[in-house]
Amino acid sequence: MPVTVPTAAGLALGAVADLLLADPRRGHPVAGFGRAAAGLERRVWRDSRAAGAAYTLACVGTATAQGTALHRLTAARPLARTAVTAAATWTVLGGTSLDRAAVTMATHLEAGDLPVARAHLPTLAGRDPRGLGEPELVRATVESVAENTSDAAVAPLFWGAVAGLPGLLGYRAANTLDAMVGYRSARYERFGWASARLDDVLNWAPARLTAALTVLTAPVAGGSAAGAWHAWRRDGAAHPSPNAGRCEAALAGALGIRLGGRNVYGSRVEERPTLGTGQPPVRGDVRRATRLSRAVWTTAAALAAASRLRRGPRDCTG
Repeated sequence: MPVTVPTAAGLALGAVADLLLADPRRGHPVAGFGRAAAGLERRVWRDSRAAGAAYTLACVGTATAQGTALHRLTAARPLARTAVTAAATWTVLGGTSLDRAAVTMATHLEAGDLPVARAHLPTLAGRDPRGLGEPELVRATVESVAENTSDAAVAPLFWGAVAGLPGLLGYRAANTLDAMVGYRSARYERFGWASARLDDVLNWAPARLTAALTVLTAPVAGGSAAGAWHAWRRDGAAHPSPNAGRCEAALAGALGIRLGGRNVYGSRVEERPTLGTGQPPVRGDVRRATRLSRAVWTTAAALAAASRLRRGPRDCTG
């Protein structure tokens, strides 16, 4: 069996497991990593970029080393490589959980239950839900679906295709740290700098792949491929994030809607640029965004598996 086949099969099987089962319900390894990282942070935190960089290196380096060890242990055992890669892929993917969280929000909004919808928003976005009306809840959900299609699904598949097990585990560790310490606050402005910048680097290519796949799959949600392309090229760089704006602009163009505006994160307020030229999203656009997100990341899964197969029998990272 060519050495690339077990990793390709594992990526495909892990994506199918996520599609059918979503995240593991108990004992999620990513949650365990988060608890360990939080415990380490409490011991090593300093208001210093150097301390934050050492912390990031320790956490991401450990996860990547575990992936490397699993890679070596299964190098001559194709069935074990397939099984381990499938388990790792299922563990690090969050595509179906993202879809389900967005659909749950759509259900609450369709029922007119704004208090429950506000309570549900933190599962999707970090902004303050207090006082948000339906238009802002819809926009927050659609923007979260766009950005996290890349972060939660396309990016881990991309790095799994590029680097196998070390790529899968290393990327998820870096992205988890960014969510924990990578945001701007008095505590993490300096300490979280390295985690945030590493996440930006690792998501540069996946975000643009996500935008390209949004163009490709836009008709699945009744959207416009041309609209997605033009909005991506015109508005993607206007966003303060070097990556999220590409995904959000492409989705806005695909669905013919307008994203961006005032976001409140606790005591911090941000005015985000306009992405897209349509009307603001309405509740029905949440389900359309979800359909498009699923089409994007399942296509990415197929491409990830196919790219491993194309590497040929001499690829020692198979």
